[in-house]
Amino acid sequence: MSLYIRNYKETDETEWLQCRVLSFLDTAYFDNVLRVKEKYKNSAVELVAVADKQIVGLIDVECVSQTGAVCSNLESGFGGAIWNLAVHPDFRRKGIATQLLCEAEKRVRKLGITYLEAWTRDDDWVNKWYLKNNFKAMISYLHVFLETSAEIKKAISTSVQYLQPIQAFAHYTGPEKEKVVSEYNRVHECYCYQKELL
Repeated sequence: MSLYIRNYKETDETEWLQCRVLSFLDTAYFDNVLRVKEKYKNSAVELVAVADKQIVGLIDVECVSQTGAVCSNLESGFGGAIWNLAVHPDFRRKGIATQLLCEAEKRVRKLGITYLEAWTRDDDWVNKWYLKNNFKAMISYLHVFLETSAEIKKAISTSVQYLQPIQAFAHYTGPEKEKVVSEYNRVHECYCYQKELL
């Protein structure tokens, strides 16, 4: 397989979206579907991995020009937020994500970025990949999906006449994570990882 990494171009959008959707289907982010690629307020490193004239991987890192503008860590200098990192399922286990990360790191260092931040849910293999690539778990909270009428009634009330919530998505940042996990059908722990760029 001949693989190369290059800058994302606007003409890549359809292939970029397809690669991202397919890579997320068997993860806890299976329903995080984009119809258009995000545009970033700050400078960004946006790369794609290409094999056999096909986009097989991608990474987007938004870089901050002032402390705390995008990343959670307010004290670590200028950070880069990894908003998207994905590899097409037919091309996994070939080191593509690691190659994308390494190239992105080289480029963001030149922009004065001193650390990277990434958020991911509780897919064990994804979390192990971040740890293997020298990220450290910093904090976590819960993503709670309210999908049944009983779950919604327990958590949400509305004063708007005739408005009936059918589904909801919430963050739980409190100390009783186990209780929340036991009370709701779909709950994911969301982890923040950081990597210092030396």
